[in-house]
Amino acid sequence: MKQVGMIGLGIMGGAIARNLAAKGWHVVGFDTDPERCEGARQNGVEVAANSAGVATAAEIILMSLPSPAAVRAVVAEIVAAKAPKRIVVELSTLALADKFAMRDALLAAGHMGLDCPLSGTGAQAQTGDLVVFASGDGAAIDKCRPVFADFSRKTADLGEFGNGSKMKYVANHLVAVHNVATAEALVLGMKSGLDPQTIIEVISSGAGNSRVFELRAPLMAQKKYDPPTMRITTWKKDLDVIGGYAGELGVPLPTFDATLALYSAAKSMGYGGQDTGSVCAVLEAMAGLER
Repeated sequence: MKQVGMIGLGIMGGAIARNLAAKGWHVVGFDTDPERCEGARQNGVEVAANSAGVATAAEIILMSLPSPAAVRAVVAEIVAAKAPKRIVVELSTLALADKFAMRDALLAAGHMGLDCPLSGTGAQAQTGDLVVFASGDGAAIDKCRPVFADFSRKTADLGEFGNGSKMKYVANHLVAVHNVATAEALVLGMKSGLDPQTIIEVISSGAGNSRVFELRAPLMAQKKYDPPTMRITTWKKDLDVIGGYAGELGVPLPTFDATLALYSAAKSMGYGGQDTGSVCAVLEAMAGLER
């Protein structure tokens, strides 16, 4: 029987677990939030008592966790479970040092860690429209491919451990810029008197289109930032990781840096738990646009 573990049942992990269960996988999952566990159970996921219970049940374990501290805590539970060799797939956006610490702690206990962040929003996760940036042991990645195939549209094997995260930093840099550019363009058009739906229909068929425009412009046009596909608070954490890594390399990111104040403003204006598309609301306020 196809069996897989899923630790972290939030926006991304919950959608992944549900999609895998729908494709015939026996998913054993866990989250510290009882409501998320109940939601997963209703979608066909067997909920374990804790992370150690997931490690005991499944040879391949996916982790979608919100912070380095959460990753360390879960890895400690997996190690303490003393299960046979497991492949632990870390799907989140974290600093490279945190990814390597995870890998080393697992390796010391006889397990294999993979660095496999995802490209895509929570909305894309719902429909399996994700790309897996896989890195680490090639044989372990190949063993995970059937799992990846049932919750994503593509897996890119990027080679040595850590390359997945490096590629994710590149991808998220572009998402950060495209998201703000989409909001700026919509506010410009709306303040000039154009209908937002007409803007979306016309721009999406021309040279100014982007995947982020297609995903976020409709949310901005509707002023609909709940439920979030990516929370501002989580996104801010990801942006800090990218900025820190670029600083280590000595790479200037002037366009990326220009977006940071708008995401901070969105958080300070009360949009921290809402979708990153809410930067449009910030720009509307700055432009004096009332809808």
